[in-house]
Amino acid sequence: MISPLAYVDPEAKLGKNVTVLPFAYIEKNVEIGDDCIIMSYASILKGTKMGKGNKVHQNAVLGAEPQDFHFTGEESSLIIGDNNDIRENVVISRATFVGNATKIGNGNYLMDKVHLCHDVQINNNCVVGIGSTIAGECTLDDCVILSGNVTLHQYCHIGSWTLVQSGCRISKDVPPYVIMSGNPVAYHGVNAVVLSQHRNTSERVLRHIANAYRLIYQGNFSVQDAVQKIIDQVPMSEEIENIVNFVKNSERGIVK
Repeated sequence: MISPLAYVDPEAKLGKNVTVLPFAYIEKNVEIGDDCIIMSYASILKGTKMGKGNKVHQNAVLGAEPQDFHFTGEESSLIIGDNNDIRENVVISRATFVGNATKIGNGNYLMDKVHLCHDVQINNNCVVGIGSTIAGECTLDDCVILSGNVTLHQYCHIGSWTLVQSGCRISKDVPPYVIMSGNPVAYHGVNAVVLSQHRNTSERVLRHIANAYRLIYQGNFSVQDAVQKIIDQVPMSEEIENIVNFVKNSERGIVK
């Protein structure tokens, strides 16, 4: 159902069973998949492509021009997957350069006043809390939780199954499976409750994860030496391998 009080450009492509409520605004070069709901006063701007089952709430702006001095009007993109819930006043910018895209995966929940800047990459099943700001070219792996008013510096990478508590300011990478808290931000343990309840991680593996991070954050070692000690001392599993690879490949360095 498309309200006659909504503006939908004739060149926009809408799938089956799409609901567009009064005063929504949809530009040309927009694709909206089946079963999406676009609520009143939401704006879907050119270059935005979304899959099925998404819900876009009032006053959200998707595909905004990037707030980047390098942007000169290129036809860049915002690509959104399936079954995302994008709440009121969320702003998501498209990429800076032609051929690039800001990307949102599947099953994410973006709360009120979230701002995702240009070229951000969010994978699947993440929660981004009220008022959080993610600067350009940041990456969130699967199942990340950012609490309210979290700020990520440009280029940060947040590992999977990580919880960043309210008000944190992050300027380096955050490895997987941890809790980060405070300002200055610091390691506050393993995200054990979420891992055990929602990922079915065993107690044995949780102990191994805790031992790995004890070497990184509580041992008197450099990060490189701590990684080697993890390889030598902690039984290897998918989770431990993820930790080792994340820390090794971190370009900004991890929060320490």
